[in-house]
Amino acid sequence: MSAAAAVSRRGFIIGVTAVGGALIIGVSLQRLRRGGAQQSQAGTLNAYVRVGPDGHVTLVMPKVEMGQGTYTSLPMLIAEELEVDLAATSIEAAPPDAAVYGFNGELHGGDDWDQSTGGSTSVRDCWLRLRTVGATARSMLISAAAQRWHVPQGECVAAHGEVLHSPSGRRLGYGVLAAAAALIKVPAAPALKNPKDYRLIGHPTPRRDTPAKVNGSAIFGIDARPPQAQVAIIAFAPVAGGSIAQLSQDAALAVKGVTQVVSDTDLIAVVAADTWAAMKGMKALAPRWNDGANSAVQQSALVAELEAAVREPGAVAAKAGNVTPPTHGATLVEALYHQPFLAHATLEPMNCTVHWQDGLCEFWTGTQAPDRAVAKLADLGLKPEQIRIHNLLIGGGFGRRLEVDGLVLGARVARHVKGPVRVLWDRAQDIQHDLYRPYYVDHLSASLDKRGNLLSWRHTIAGAAVSAIYSGEPLKNGIDDDAVEASANPAYAFANMEVRYVRHDPQGVATSWWRGVGPTRSVFVVESFMDELAAAGRQDPVQFRRGLLKDERMRAVLDLAADRAGWGKALPPGSGRGVSIQHAFGSYLAQVVEVSMSEKGQVRVERVVCVLDCGQIVNPDTVRAQLEGGATFGISAALANEITIANGRVQQSNFHDFPSLRITEAPRIEVHLVENHETPGGVGETGTACVAAALCNAIYAATGKRVRTLPVSRGLHA
Repeated sequence: MSAAAAVSRRGFIIGVTAVGGALIIGVSLQRLRRGGAQQSQAGTLNAYVRVGPDGHVTLVMPKVEMGQGTYTSLPMLIAEELEVDLAATSIEAAPPDAAVYGFNGELHGGDDWDQSTGGSTSVRDCWLRLRTVGATARSMLISAAAQRWHVPQGECVAAHGEVLHSPSGRRLGYGVLAAAAALIKVPAAPALKNPKDYRLIGHPTPRRDTPAKVNGSAIFGIDARPPQAQVAIIAFAPVAGGSIAQLSQDAALAVKGVTQVVSDTDLIAVVAADTWAAMKGMKALAPRWNDGANSAVQQSALVAELEAAVREPGAVAAKAGNVTPPTHGATLVEALYHQPFLAHATLEPMNCTVHWQDGLCEFWTGTQAPDRAVAKLADLGLKPEQIRIHNLLIGGGFGRRLEVDGLVLGARVARHVKGPVRVLWDRAQDIQHDLYRPYYVDHLSASLDKRGNLLSWRHTIAGAAVSAIYSGEPLKNGIDDDAVEASANPAYAFANMEVRYVRHDPQGVATSWWRGVGPTRSVFVVESFMDELAAAGRQDPVQFRRGLLKDERMRAVLDLAADRAGWGKALPPGSGRGVSIQHAFGSYLAQVVEVSMSEKGQVRVERVVCVLDCGQIVNPDTVRAQLEGGATFGISAALANEITIANGRVQQSNFHDFPSLRITEAPRIEVHLVENHETPGGVGETGTACVAAALCNAIYAATGKRVRTLPVSRGLHA
């Protein structure tokens, strides 16, 4: 199927309008609504491209930049087809409007339209749409030039922001043609470039946001400072569902610079002229709290409930063949895996600057889901037309900013404050009032024949239903698709398998997305258990996996990773290698981790080898950086990260007890990319999802000890 046909089939209707002499290209989509009714959104313009009279090109981005490189890779898609140099463009964040800038949920198996950035979908969502927008603009500009010159359109070509008439050598810049191009009939199915003609896509391109981040001029949400803005430091009830019991309000107001104390059920804020005064005011306020019913919640009880739940029948997520193990001649292997609650611990703590006045509420922040924010703010009586969101750079999202509680909390404070207010969390408030990746318990059992061949595979998962919690809708057939992703559809050809899911949402602990929830939890379990089966069958872990693979692309990355890592070559005593693979987010990844063990039993990750096939690569530099960062993030979590609950309270508060790898601890990370022109897959979460299993398998190779409970700091010594 051609790219043009694919675009047409998805219902693209290209529109155009002229504004102040500028050419604005838009896309209006026919949305597939619930119940199967197809309703046209005709008349709604989605302006991705503006060409001004001076030739300057502004690209409006439907996805946000939170360190993953979208403000480089996505403009490359438009610029490639528009035939402009990337350096000649500027970027704007799209305003919140899912009907215009949203994408349907087909990559996630749903049909909702949203404007979120997450799930490693940015390039996958935009691959056809943004190239089509660029190709359409290019075609219209060429038509405008051909009409002015009275020549056939086929004699004209576009290059570097100009249209050239090849026979005569005449040329006109896009700015000169913009107004006339706005009157050109929009081509129904613009031709897209052949991959052999790409001059941007697939070529290493420096990140466009790097210089500003290095020199300090980049504006993140926490940097927003509208004129006369005050600062509000906020605090929450330490136990979910708690309420305010007592405040020393007079003491707080006596602090120089403090102007106001806001109290609202489970939320308090001290408003001041500056951050230091607000912090001193909060200390003087000395809040005391009523804990409420959740003060009895204990970590041990939450874990015991999950261990009981995983023994329940659950709902069948996948089934094939006969999973009843033979009664004679088979080796039975069984294991129970635990994965903890995890905080996001974004480098930029949660924040939101708000100005609520005269029926208008204006926000300066960084959010992964601006349209969701608009919907949630309705609970405060705000209508969409009363909301204006300036979406700024995000200093780490990892799924945390898919939730929009920060904007709602900011608005709750701002409605009591005259003028703009910068609402800030400190690190402890951020970590202790996060929405955590759920705690999961997995029970697996399998049987092997006398030769070590796999006969049957059974897997039951117990944990929260993040998808249902986020959407507010019931599960379909009792299955949370996210929780079973990469478990119900593994990379392997299991003739006899069964995967079940038991929903168990923890009392008193809010849960949500975390840099690829489903695969990060599933791949660790599946790939760790695969290693256990290889050992039980006395087979090499790489060869055991290879024999079960059903996809040539998956087999190819495994083979290349083993080769580049020197699989099978001797390592120093106390060292080991481990392997893990995954087919998730539309990409194929294999990782090999090398570890060394100190005399005190401490783990050091020495080396990580990554081989990725993500289909057509847009920017190789970004892909490599994503894998390096993702692996580092995943190793940090696997080694020492966990959130624990005592008396309803989160015990961790900062990087001293929820640590990230220090630079002296960081391993060598080697990235090898498979080049092809397959449909692009996701990258942002792949490195994180795969690395924990490879790490723990390497620990087994070095020590003979299995890590079935994360983090390693707990599970290795259990």
